[in-house]
Amino acid sequence: MNDLRTPVGILFLLFGVIVTAMGLFAPDNTAPLTEVNVNLYVGLFMLVFGGGMLWMGLRSAS
Repeated sequence: MNDLRTPVGILFLLFGVIVTAMGLFAPDNTAPLTEVNVNLYVGLFMLVFGGGMLWMGLRSAS
């Protein structure tokens, strides 16, 4: 059976890059009730999560 961690990791890495880029290059797009750059923080978390999932998926494949 195929391991789902690899495609999930790739998907989260892709979304993380997009959301982090939005947080870096358009910091004025914030949530209505906060001044925090939510896109940047969530994008970084998605990058870390996606990298971890991809690492675990590739580690188990070898």
